[in-house]
Amino acid sequence: MKEILAHLFDNKTFSKQEAYEILTNIALGKYNNSQMAAFMTAYCMRNITVDELGGFRDAMIDLCLKVDFTPYKLIDLCGTGGDGKNTFNISTLASFVVAGAGYQVAKHGNYGVSSGCGSSNVMEYLGYRFSNEEEEVHRSLNEAGICFLHAPLFHPAMKNVAPIRKELGVKTFFNMLGPLVNPAEPVYQSVGVFSLELARLYGYLYQKTNKQYTILHALDGYDEISLTGDFKLITNNGEYYMTLDELGFTKIDPAEIHGGETVEDAARIFVRVLHGKGTDAQNQVMLSNAAVAIRTICPEKSFADCFYEAEESLLSKKALRSFQKLVKQTQAIY
Repeated sequence: MKEILAHLFDNKTFSKQEAYEILTNIALGKYNNSQMAAFMTAYCMRNITVDELGGFRDAMIDLCLKVDFTPYKLIDLCGTGGDGKNTFNISTLASFVVAGAGYQVAKHGNYGVSSGCGSSNVMEYLGYRFSNEEEEVHRSLNEAGICFLHAPLFHPAMKNVAPIRKELGVKTFFNMLGPLVNPAEPVYQSVGVFSLELARLYGYLYQKTNKQYTILHALDGYDEISLTGDFKLITNNGEYYMTLDELGFTKIDPAEIHGGETVEDAARIFVRVLHGKGTDAQNQVMLSNAAVAIRTICPEKSFADCFYEAEESLLSKKALRSFQKLVKQTQAIY
């Protein structure tokens, strides 16, 4: 690791294969905590390359727990986190809306590291019990239209890293990896990232896959469509600058999509929105992200049509029933 750190401190980069080997050795516990913390810190201070990100991604996928998802055509709605905005759990709520609209979702999630409440925090608080059993994951998809893949259960090799990430408390390159390493390897991906540079790196990586994808970045720094300003989309068909005016929205105040200070706050907002009792701002933001996910699956549809489809899922309580079925099913196991 001394050589690796010296390489980084000299502003040199790694090849894809070198990155693959480094991440594998981190997972296997070949470095001590101080060395791993220094390695992660170095990447907070320099840009990551496409080859490095691709090598880290491939290692994580090869090391993850394998579950057969062949029968399903899945979408994941996942953000990198790390934007420091502490919004309510937008992508998780949007995932249930998309599932309620009749699409199959494999939501990849984790505990919050650089934010107050990650998707796993709120799901666990609301009674969901994590599982990595293939039978249970399939049952979730068949009955609720969605499965929740709690990252630590599917990436057990990362147990050496989790305490260090928590102690650092800031975004690291593992935030960049999160959406790329969904163990379901979904064919559709709607992913939010915290910087435009990272959005373009994702675009380069996804171009080399068979995925249909949409990469989201709000130009004021959010890793999702926040409606606090304009945003960029990168898809299989190119890069687009989207304005609030052309979508028919007015700019909202960032305070309107704040996620609260505790897991209890986040869960309260989550339940209220899912029951159709969210504020206009909360609903518009969540439904916009759900609409982009639906359009990722069905690019022939307009954004407006996808938004109305998402809205019908919310107002008809289909999204709520999807959530209730998922939680009830996992509770029945134990």
